[in-house]
Amino acid sequence: MPFVKEYTNDEQLVNDVQKLKKNGIDNTEMYVLSHDDDRTERIASNARANTIGFSEQDMKNFLNNMFNKKGDELRTKLQEMGLSEDEAEEYEEDMDEGKVLLIVNSQKAVSTILQ
Repeated sequence: MPFVKEYTNDEQLVNDVQKLKKNGIDNTEMYVLSHDDDRTERIASNARANTIGFSEQDMKNFLNNMFNKKGDELRTKLQEMGLSEDEAEEYEEDMDEGKVLLIVNSQKAVSTILQ
C-alpha cells in the first residue's frame, strides 16, 4: 500500500519530495495528484516527481478516464496506485477542497522521513 500525504501548500510538497530524495527514495516512486491537471503538472515538474499516467494504469482504465468525469478519473487513478475504493473516495473529496496528494510507492519508512 502506498504512503499518501495531503497538502494545501504546494511549496511544502516540493520540499518534502526533496527530503525524500535526500533519504534515498527515487523520484520514480513519487507521484503528485490534484483536481487541477495544470496544478498537478506544475507541482510535479517543480518537485521532479511523477504524475499518474499511462504506465501506472491498465489500458482499459486509461481509455475510460479519457471520457470519465474528473472525480471518477481521480478515484480510478488512486485505486490503480493501490488504494481501496473507500480511501480513493475520501482522498478525491479532499482534492475537491483544493488539497494536493503526494503518493509514494516505496518500501522505506516514508512517514518517518517526513516527520
